[in-house]
Amino acid sequence: MTRVDIVRYIDALYWVYFVLIFARVIFSWIGLPSRRSLVVVFRFIYDVTEPYLGIFRRFVPVAGGIDFSPFVAIIVLSILRRIIVGLVLSL
Repeated sequence: MTRVDIVRYIDALYWVYFVLIFARVIFSWIGLPSRRSLVVVFRFIYDVTEPYLGIFRRFVPVAGGIDFSPFVAIIVLSILRRIIVGLVLSL
C-alpha cells in the first residue's frame, strides 16, 4: 500500500463521515421519517455520528434554537484530515 493509497482511503473515510453528518443535519430539519425503512437509515446515521457530535455538543452552545455542533465537528474533521494527510505524505 502506497502513501497515495492511504491518502485516498483517508479521503474516502472523511467524505463518508461528512455525508453522514450532513444527512443527520437534514433529518433534524425535516424531522423523523415515518416510513420504517427511513427510520432504520436515520437510526444508523444517528448511532454512527452521535459519539463524535456529542463531543462538540458539550462545548458548542445552541444559539437561537440551532445546534452548531455539526458545523464545528465538520470543521474539526477537515482540519484533522489535512493534518493526517500531511503527515502521511511527509513520511
